[in-house]
Amino acid sequence: MKALKPVWILLALACAASGIPADPASAQDTVSGPAASILEAVPVSNAPLGGFPYFALPDGYQPLNPPETRAFGHFLFWTGTALHEVEGKVFLSLIGTKDGKTYASYELKKNIEAVLTQAGGRKIADSRIPATLTETLPEDIRIGMYEGLGNVYNEPVQTWVIRRPDRQIWVHFVPGSNNAAWTILETKPFLQTAALLPAEQLKQDLDTTGKAVIQVNFATDRTEILPASAPQIDAVAGLLRTNPGLRLAINGHTDETGAAAHNQALSDGRAKSVMAKLVAAGVARDRLKARGFGASSPVAANDSAEGRAKNRRVELVRF
Repeated sequence: MKALKPVWILLALACAASGIPADPASAQDTVSGPAASILEAVPVSNAPLGGFPYFALPDGYQPLNPPETRAFGHFLFWTGTALHEVEGKVFLSLIGTKDGKTYASYELKKNIEAVLTQAGGRKIADSRIPATLTETLPEDIRIGMYEGLGNVYNEPVQTWVIRRPDRQIWVHFVPGSNNAAWTILETKPFLQTAALLPAEQLKQDLDTTGKAVIQVNFATDRTEILPASAPQIDAVAGLLRTNPGLRLAINGHTDETGAAAHNQALSDGRAKSVMAKLVAAGVARDRLKARGFGASSPVAANDSAEGRAKNRRVELVRF
């Protein structure tokens, strides 16, 4: 078990020199719909913050497992009336004790509330999520982010928002009776890293190595193919139409972020989504097969954002 350094509030004076715009109106709030009015009621905070995820646990507390950081992801935050989806950089962790300390939910809650308030945060919800809504949580959050989700089925959920001039910091905190959980999300826009390969390049790669890599854009932690990837799917369909003897295995791969079972299911679902698109484009089903491999076949180290991006891929393999 990896212990935190015995430090309480790690709030370094870093943002003062970070170039954050002084006028809040010059920054874009990334929340729309009913949650926008909630955000508008949160004053903009210029409290000094250190690096992400900004907050350390109080003395005697530590993650129960190594915490997880995702360069880009999403989470559904409870606003008190609804679940609101937010995208950005994500940190998640279960919280327990160390060095023989007795877990005290009230003590931990008071500490977390104090440091979030000090950072300029506002608590926008502190209540149970109705069962009718917890049942709608997507699998990638229920299973893939369970360490940061906590026992939302039986415990009240606190949601905090820190509104910065250039972004928001959302905090989901569940202080349970035996342990706690929290997810910290810093909003940031999606940056597309996938690139289109023309049919000619795909054919050349298949002829040379027997496989070609396509970077299809999917919704975060889902199998839904985003509209921007339609030209890439069209290029693959065109390749198959002009080469009637060609048969392709569609292999899905992920990076090692998240649980292995979730990654396996996600990669398999994404491969099948690509296959379904090709079949819908007129390609005979018996010329295709789809399978997911999770994070079992990396092509780069998973210790950097660039390496993880290379590992999140769809491969076309001749068979």
